[in-house]
Amino acid sequence: MLAASPARLPPNRKEQVMRDGILVINAGSSSIKFSLYLSNGDGKPSLQSKGQVEGINVAPHFIAQAADGAVLAEQHWPADSNLHHEDLLKHLIDWVEDNLDDARLVAAGHRVVHGGARYSQPVLVDELVLNGLEKLIPLAPLHQPHNIAPIRALAKVHPGLPQVACFDTAFHATNPKVATTFALPRELTDEGVRRYGFHGLSYEFIARRLGEIAPKIAAGKVVVCHLGSGASMCAIDNGRSVASTLGFTAVDGLPMGTRTGNLDPGVILYLLDEKGMNSKQIENLLYKQSGLLGVSGVSNDMRVLLESSDPHAAEAVDLFCYRIRRELGSLAAAMGGLDGVVFTAGIGERSAPVRRMVCDGAGWLGISLDGAANLANAQTITQADSGIPVFVIPTDEEMMIAKHTRNVFKQIRQAAQ
Repeated sequence: MLAASPARLPPNRKEQVMRDGILVINAGSSSIKFSLYLSNGDGKPSLQSKGQVEGINVAPHFIAQAADGAVLAEQHWPADSNLHHEDLLKHLIDWVEDNLDDARLVAAGHRVVHGGARYSQPVLVDELVLNGLEKLIPLAPLHQPHNIAPIRALAKVHPGLPQVACFDTAFHATNPKVATTFALPRELTDEGVRRYGFHGLSYEFIARRLGEIAPKIAAGKVVVCHLGSGASMCAIDNGRSVASTLGFTAVDGLPMGTRTGNLDPGVILYLLDEKGMNSKQIENLLYKQSGLLGVSGVSNDMRVLLESSDPHAAEAVDLFCYRIRRELGSLAAAMGGLDGVVFTAGIGERSAPVRRMVCDGAGWLGISLDGAANLANAQTITQADSGIPVFVIPTDEEMMIAKHTRNVFKQIRQAAQ
């Protein structure tokens, strides 16, 4: 049974001295990443520990680290151990609860990629919610099943623990209809075939963080570039998402590590009719064989491509940066102006060459890069007189999930009192 009733909340004994523990889970096909946050009442959640179980279905490996990266625990299992997600999740939960000290685990928050049109904010999970999320699996086939599996598994190993689903699509619920509509027959649009946008938890965190760093810029028109193995860009006007490069699925927009990004739908028809490929083969091509890997034939890792002497690697990097520059102009046009740009996620935060190639090609927008600041991964990487400031801000989707989970838990705790 899934926790859905205030009657099943953890007891309130020692509430004045016990801190609340919030477990954040981000699960994939072969790994379960976790972060444990502690909170005092209304205080900001603070990271206590983090880690992951990787190599699931191969040779599982569990590691837990303190907030400063120090290893707290580690365990390996042999390839023939026959451990499944549920077994490994129980090991993770047992370790977490054994290391809570003066806290108690009160809720778990999960990153769920697709919330569809229905879920525009975090939600307490029950069976009805889970059934609805399973219907969205075709829209995010690489992510949704693995986001849902640990919710069901955790309900078995820790019955009664409230679980909160936090959606990557929710931040984009503020997009105007014109930004979400495809030019398809209206009945398809009414069925939910529309643009949704993703990486919303990251964009929400950046919008809040930019408000602390540069409140005047944050109140204006900003394009955020979330550049990682999965990559997208978002137009944010006064803290609200108004357009995104990702659409109906997480394969649209920018070329990514192994995903195509924007593609003429006629290519799909060609692959079906002329190449005789079936839907699963095409799905594998679009999601796993394309992007930086497909163009370069070398790697899906930007660091490897930048160090490679293979001309195809350089072509992949050039294409990636070219598409970012094109979308930058497109998103600025969608907002009717531009006041700032933010780079975030793995490539955005750490790849000075990619940022330079993007900014050097966007001088027409008024961007004037500070080369030394860019190489140093400084918070602001533009010249003092740059018409458009450009920032490098680390994202923290797990913190965003912890905050949302804490807020939902507070609401159901208050309802139980």
